[in-house]
Amino acid sequence: MKDTQKLGKLVKNLRLKNDLSLRDLEKKSGVSYSFISSIENNRYQPSRERVIALANALDGADVNELLLLAGFAPEEELISNTAPPTGDDEAKKLSFFRDLEITLGLDLTDPEIQKQLKKAAKIIFSKEN
Repeated sequence: MKDTQKLGKLVKNLRLKNDLSLRDLEKKSGVSYSFISSIENNRYQPSRERVIALANALDGADVNELLLLAGFAPEEELISNTAPPTGDDEAKKLSFFRDLEITLGLDLTDPEIQKQLKKAAKIIFSKEN
């Protein structure tokens, strides 16, 4: 789900956690320090390539999360690996729905989405399937 304000805050928080100045991140990512500042302050929308470059330069960054916040589709791997788990492993089930949240940009705090997901979960995780 596109949220450039959240994207900017996240990039800035990651940069500070990595103890990088704007110029340090420029050197690591190849994205100009002024453009990084503009992203952090929600003045410009970065391209997909710049989002990936920033994610690769920041330790702890999730490229798919940054791509989704910037309004881009996640990397192919995440989509193809989002298959429903089998069995009674609750951790796998929770992970599956977190992946759906990221991939589809769902707000899992929305009561209507929760209602629909509960219906889907009953079908997906039923022992008859």
